[in-house]
Parts: sequence; structure tokens; C-alpha cells
Amino acid sequence: MAADVVGYSALMQRAEEATYAEFERLKQELIEPSLYRNEGRLIKTTGDGALVEFASPLAAVRCAVEIQDYLASGTSPFRLRIGLNLGDVIVGQDGELYGDGINIAVRLEGIADPGGILISEKVYSEVEGKLAVSFEDRGEQQLKNISRPVRAYDVRAGASSALTERLNAVPPLPDKPSIAVLPFENMSGDPEQEYFADGMVEEITTALSRFKSLFVIARNSSFTFKGKAVDIKEVGRRLGVRYVLQGAVRKAPGKVRVTAQLIEVATGAHIWAEKFERDMTDIFALQDDVALAVVSAIQPRLFQAEIAMAKRRRPEDLTAYDLYLRAIQRAFRTTREGLAEALRLVQRALELDPEFAAAAALAGACHAENVVRSYAVDAQFESREAVRLVRMALKLDHDDPDTLANAALISALLVGDWETEIEMSDRAVTLNPNSYRAWNCRGWVYKVAGQPEEAIRSFERAVRMSPLDPQQYIVLTGMGFALIELRRFDEAISAGKKAQRHNPSYPGPYRCLASALAHLGRDADAREAAARMLEIDPAFTISAWIGRSRLSINAKLMIEGFRKAGLPE
Repeated sequence: MAADVVGYSALMQRAEEATYAEFERLKQELIEPSLYRNEGRLIKTTGDGALVEFASPLAAVRCAVEIQDYLASGTSPFRLRIGLNLGDVIVGQDGELYGDGINIAVRLEGIADPGGILISEKVYSEVEGKLAVSFEDRGEQQLKNISRPVRAYDVRAGASSALTERLNAVPPLPDKPSIAVLPFENMSGDPEQEYFADGMVEEITTALSRFKSLFVIARNSSFTFKGKAVDIKEVGRRLGVRYVLQGAVRKAPGKVRVTAQLIEVATGAHIWAEKFERDMTDIFALQDDVALAVVSAIQPRLFQAEIAMAKRRRPEDLTAYDLYLRAIQRAFRTTREGLAEALRLVQRALELDPEFAAAAALAGACHAENVVRSYAVDAQFESREAVRLVRMALKLDHDDPDTLANAALISALLVGDWETEIEMSDRAVTLNPNSYRAWNCRGWVYKVAGQPEEAIRSFERAVRMSPLDPQQYIVLTGMGFALIELRRFDEAISAGKKAQRHNPSYPGPYRCLASALAHLGRDADAREAAARMLEIDPAFTISAWIGRSRLSINAKLMIEGFRKAGLPE
């Protein structure tokens, strides 16, 4: 969507301050809320104009109609021209978009009537009959610097009180965790620290927005509360979020102190709070460091809070997302019963929403766990289901880092196309370098592929991302397995013992300990670890472990240690 104010320069010449103030008011009260409701992403502003990207043509036209109807029904002196096009674009290194997809929208905006919306035929074909508006065929238009004529349509939408009411309505809560990062308060008494506090908020907002499982309010909306005494419940109501992150920055001699707190809007409860102190050396590195620490802490807390909320809901009120959250909690247990219940819940979620990519990926992961843990009655069937579901998830959302990471891991365990799996896991951490899950899966992929050094680097990064994660025992187990293949047996024992403390009923750490201790000649300790593992997994045999997944392909020393520890062949 390309939009431009008609006669802005003339209005500025007549009344500069009033025009500027009115334009800022409209941006905050009309344009930004409308973009937020319709999931528009502001690419670029040009003083009196803007370029915006949308997830769908319908959302773009709905947003344009809302804005133009509001302006037509009010007393604002501004009139906009809006042009809309659907097409491929090129993403530049600066994050901006380029190409004919953009150029046609800009040219259509230039020939639109004041107060009008002009759309390309591609947009028309997607939205015709889906909105309470009419269209007028303007015929083929020869647009400047566009080689082929473009058929254009005028959108005819009269001022609508219903639309105006909708613009002013409280935005509904999204069906996933939603958060606004409010401007951090500068407690230093030093105006120069203001840019540091604002930069901190931008870094945290950007890092959180990489999690597609979160709904994150854009900086521009959050910053409308800058410098104001805020009521958290009112902020949550106006922005339509469940959680708010507040913070403050205080400069001390040679140091900066940052405090942050995560608040649940409905109850006012403090879910998490932390204080960070760093040396005042490289200010930008300091921003990155604190932003990473904040995001690493609050993302898992948010998820745990959402799971707890889903558990409190009555079964008849559950949505697909609530079922998915409950399934995750069951799957965390990695028991036969837990995985069976998780599959039942996530299959119900997919029945409610067949295009729920994360649910499909979770279902695939549960089937894969059944195979790897020898829970499967029909291992071949569950392997096929795991691969089918994860491919379905990728088809539904091939740019979601967690879906990519899960797909890479399941494929590594059950298929063994290492080049593709490494590429997928690398892409996952590129898309979201703050994702604990992506780094954990990448570690296992590299472990299976026979690159233990890179696996350890990934596992260490996962621990850095989420130092208090409830599933950290899985990361530590993978780290122990990789350390064994590097003959770093003492370190493998440390990792195994730590994993065991995190989850004493998980068999992986005992396998790690049995093998590593046996390699060091600590036979009694190795046999004790092997016996404990067999209590948890009594059907374990070395041949079955080798046969049930590709985890054993590059685990020669691991298997050798099993035999030394006396585990059954």
C-alpha cells in the first residue's frame, strides 16, 4: 500500500504547526491503530506518505477503506490518495522492499482521486465480493516507468459509522501471547541517556518480534505512552495485549543499571523481574547484551504463563491454541502416556484449525518421540506420520524458525538427508537467533550428522538463550553425547549429572553417564548408571537403540561405552 497526503506542502505553508500536529494526531489515533489491526508492516515513511506491507490483499483493502472512511466522515483537513498492488518484491539488506510490486502501488497512488483508493487487477481478483464495497473499472492505465499497462479499479466505500466505531473499538486479544514493550524510564537525570533507553526498547521489541509464536506491538504504538504516567490495565486494553514489559535505566559512574519487569495485564501480577548492571564501555554492545538477557528470560516465562492460563480454562472453552498449549505441557514429560495425551490434544487442535502449522509440527514431533523412545506399536507407521506432519507444517509456514528447527531434527533422526537438515537448522537460527528451540534442534542435527564440535557450540548457545528452561536436560544430554564422541569424558559426565538433576526420570543422562564412566574405567559407577537407566527404560538393548533412529549413526564411542558398561546387546 502506497499512501500520500494530498496538498500537504500547501497546508504546511498556510499553518505549519497546526498541520504537523494534526498529522501526528492522525498517525497515532487512526493510521497506526488501523495498521496494527490489519497486521500491516510499515516499510518506509516519506514525510507526508508511507509504504506498508500486508499479509493479504484483503487486509490491505480493509485497512485502506477504514482510513479513507474515517477521514471522509470527520473534520480533518487531510485527504489521502492510496494505491494498492499485489506482487513479488525484493527485500534489500536495509530491510526495505523494492521491485515492480512496490512501483505499481506507488504509481496507482499518484493517479488516485483525493480521498480515493485505486487497486490493481491482481488485488481486485483477490478481494472482489469479500468486502461491503463496490468497484469501478478504470480500465488499463499506462503507468510511468512500468512497461505494461495495468488494469485499475476504484474502490467505492462511503463513510460508514460502523467502520468508524470499529476503528475506535478496543482491539481484541490475539489467540496467542501478546506483549507490548513500553518506553524505559530514564532515571539518570541525564538527557543523553534517553537515546540509550529508547534503543534498548527497540532492541528488545525487535528480538521478541522474531518469535512468530508471540504477538508483539510495534514500537510506534508503544511509544505513544512515552513520558506519561501509565495504568497497566489501560495500556493493555488500548493496545490489546496480555503482557506489558516495563523498565528503567539508571547511569552510575562507569556503569549502567537496567531494571525490567514483566506484568500480566489482567491481574497486575509480576511474572518476572530482574536487574542488570553492565560496564559503560561499548554502548551498543551493552544494549545488545541486556536485550538478549531480557528476551532470554521473558520468552519462556511468557510461554509458561500461557500454558498455566490454558490449564485453568474449562474444556468446553478451549480453542485450537489452548489445546496446543496443553499438548506441549503433556509432551514435555516425554512419557508414553504424556505423548499419547499430547497427540490426542494436538489432533483436536488440528481438527479446529487444519492450517495450524505449529500444531502439525508438534504432532510430528510426538510421533518421532514415540519412535525414538520405542513407545511405538508400529514404528514404521509413526515414522511416516512424523515425516508427513512435519512436511505439512513446513508447507503451511516455511518461514517459522521453530517449525524449521523441528523439521530438521525429525528428518535427521528418521530420514538422514544431512545436507538438507543442516541447511534447515542453520536457516532456523538465522531467522531467529534468540530461539532456544532452534539452537537446541541445531545441536542435535549436527550431533547426528557427525559434527560434535558444532553441536556443542549450538547447545551452549541454547543454554545461553534460556538458562532456566524447564527442558534444559535435553540440551545437556545432547551436549554429553557430543562430548563422548570427542573423548572429553569428564565433561560428558558433568553434563550428564546436571541433566540428571534437572530430570531424574529421563533416561538420556544415564546413557551418557554409563558410556562416559565406562570409558574412564569407572566400572562400578558405569554399571550403577546403566542399572538406573534400565529401571526407567527396561526394554533397552543396544541393537534396539541402534535400530530405532539415526542417532546412533555417528555414535561409535557412545555404543562402545554401552558395551563396556554391560548394557544388554
